[in-house]
Amino acid sequence: MSEVSTPNGTSRKRKDMSDDAPTPAVKRLRIHESNGASEQETNGAEIAEVPSANEVDELEGDELDIPARIIRQEVPPEGFDDLYLDTINRNVLDFDFEKLCSVSLTNINVYACLVCGKYYQGRGPKSHAYFHSLEVGHHVFINMQTQKVYVLPENYEVKNKSLEDIKFVSDPRYTKDQVMALDREEKAAWTLGGKEYSPGFVGMNNIKENDYFNVVVQALSHVPPLRNYFMLEDFSAKPELVKRLSILIRKIWNPRAFKSHVSPHELLQDISLRSNKKFTLTAQSDPVEFLSWFLNNIHLALGGSKTKPGSSMIQHCFQGKLKVESQAITAKADAGDRLRFEEAAEVKTDISRFLMLTLDLPSAPLFQDELERNIIPQVPLTQILSKYDGLKSQEHLNTRKRYRLLHPLPPYLLFHIKRFSTNKFVSERNPTIVTFDARNLDLSPYVEPNPALHLSGEPIWYDLVANIVHEAVRGREDSVEGESERKMWKCQVRERASGEWVQCQDLYVEGVQRELLYLGETYLQVWERRREPKGKGKGKSNGLG
Repeated sequence: MSEVSTPNGTSRKRKDMSDDAPTPAVKRLRIHESNGASEQETNGAEIAEVPSANEVDELEGDELDIPARIIRQEVPPEGFDDLYLDTINRNVLDFDFEKLCSVSLTNINVYACLVCGKYYQGRGPKSHAYFHSLEVGHHVFINMQTQKVYVLPENYEVKNKSLEDIKFVSDPRYTKDQVMALDREEKAAWTLGGKEYSPGFVGMNNIKENDYFNVVVQALSHVPPLRNYFMLEDFSAKPELVKRLSILIRKIWNPRAFKSHVSPHELLQDISLRSNKKFTLTAQSDPVEFLSWFLNNIHLALGGSKTKPGSSMIQHCFQGKLKVESQAITAKADAGDRLRFEEAAEVKTDISRFLMLTLDLPSAPLFQDELERNIIPQVPLTQILSKYDGLKSQEHLNTRKRYRLLHPLPPYLLFHIKRFSTNKFVSERNPTIVTFDARNLDLSPYVEPNPALHLSGEPIWYDLVANIVHEAVRGREDSVEGESERKMWKCQVRERASGEWVQCQDLYVEGVQRELLYLGETYLQVWERRREPKGKGKGKSNGLG
């Protein structure tokens, strides 16, 4: 033992330290030899100065516990970047809802926690995601815009192949070959829980009263040109409405989904904002009114023009031309003071464009039959289509009008069967059943002949793609006759690979026979023009695609 004087003038005893004496274990863990720490071993970390042996001897006892070298690693050593990946819980991940921070409710720079599924903003030292990682111990986050995965609070990016399935569910991307094969191959897929489902035929979450929206999106997602366009194009520079519709359609056709249904919450929030809350997820609306608003707003969001035809994919699929002949009706009193109606000699002809054709139902009977049972009348689809044959007239106030379709017909026709009418006193529903065959609808009797575009006498075949059906439901089991009924909607779509029909009603998806499609109260239909072999049934130029 030897006595050593300290800087404050006192003295203390210490044991002699020879060169042969081993360094205590604690010191060996905390103090590294300067020459032994190479640049590769420190991995770019910040290193504090190491005190000399004389300075160590002069430190007080408590100061010996302070590490002499502090290593801060920005990136983990190779092979150790997957330390927290086993904490990821794929069963709680749901990327369908609007990307809002669960604390600040902002939609800027949002990250999803892959352990609990909640959204948080940012990943910096003062961000909500950073504090969540410290408080709860959840360390793996994904950026909802860039799809990059980070570990917090260390704040390094994880590039691991095992995370590709999560990135694909969050933002599915497809190649052109994959999209083109959707209608040719009948594929089955399985969820995380082992449930089998068919991509493209999945249920949609009815959050409260948004089934009117669900059936419209289900129908549009089975129009091949429109579906392919939204699955393949880059909409990063387009308005939010187009981007959210694109990702919803891509999720509907996802063959690697974690669950067998999708939620339209994100798109509905933007629609509610754009429509000034005319269409929301909490109040029932009319599918035809919504479809009309939806198609026009998508058309404008895609850069389409109100005056230039065919300027967007919406017009390319659905827009057609209609010839309207109008004749004024005047009322005059004759010599006997009786009212007499006369048609004007002049007939005005206008050409208008349409996205949807409205078909009027005949009036429903007011009384019951002799057996005191309700009569449910039926009418063929071809009969109500005669409105557009150019012969049958329609009276509107003091004008008589006749309608006729013009060539070229669009690749897809939207039929609105008008069931609901409202007057000053009550809203009425016409329960008439419309009978039809899902194949071989000939539109040639309703089109003005034009040999330059289509040979006269040749049929124009259309096949049904989607059928939206109304279902009236009483509010209570003990409700009385005449009490207001609740509207429910379901969509029937055709599976092209097999030719079978599938009925989607919110989360429920089931098969349905083609011969039974007309039994419901059909409200909205999508018909597809059948492609004829080249050179058959065409004139000089058809331009019909």
